[in-house]
Amino acid sequence: MTNPVKRAVKAMLYPIYERRLLRQLDFTQTPHHVGVILDGNRRWAKSNFGANPEEGHRAGADKIIELLTWCEEADVTIITLWLLSTDNLNRDPEELESLLRIIATAVDHLDELGRWEIKPLGALELLPEWLHLKLKDVEARSKGRTKTVVNVAIGYGGRHEIVDAVREFIKDGIKEGKSADEISKTLSIDEVSKHLYTAGMPDPELVIRTSGEQRLSGFLLWQSAHSEFYFCEAYWPDFRRVDFLRALRAYAQRHRRFGR
Repeated sequence: MTNPVKRAVKAMLYPIYERRLLRQLDFTQTPHHVGVILDGNRRWAKSNFGANPEEGHRAGADKIIELLTWCEEADVTIITLWLLSTDNLNRDPEELESLLRIIATAVDHLDELGRWEIKPLGALELLPEWLHLKLKDVEARSKGRTKTVVNVAIGYGGRHEIVDAVREFIKDGIKEGKSADEISKTLSIDEVSKHLYTAGMPDPELVIRTSGEQRLSGFLLWQSAHSEFYFCEAYWPDFRRVDFLRALRAYAQRHRRFGR
């Protein structure tokens, strides 16, 4: 069977498979917070366009709206998207500039649709000033817009986040006139959690990573301590609704012990 024939057969069968998955799912049991590592844009571009990373990043940005729509249908109310890591900031300057412009356009599109509250997460001070200001403006404009919050993790690294949280905790203690000994004695899991980028939000119950890689790479290190993980072989631009439904099914089938 040739590849075009295979693709045609799959295109016919996937809607049937989707309906079957939907019948199996109980949407009252789906996670409230889902984190997604959008991985594989560059490899997708290499396999489809002959090593043109920009095409991959654009295709990945276009996929975001589809994912958010699927999350809405499943009553997921918080979605955290890892769009750019702190390590990514060390990429080739030309590619990085292109990627930052694509991310900015994607965030603008999310804002224009008016369907979600948008919250940027990350070391925003490491980003170019124009992007930092844009993200803060979108955050202020979309605050309280709907019940669904979309966290866009840009310039994000899990270790960096924890260091920032502890640093802010220490700063708060100094402002309150506490001694170093007093500050150290009040340091706790709850106190660190209050200073994370996601402060006030529930931890993700499910973390999805595309592209076949089976590691977190620093994504939500603190928050994912009791999360369930789902690793999908598809590159992010090829991620389909059926892949998302499979992730929800896998989550529903697991018995969450929370370390007990």
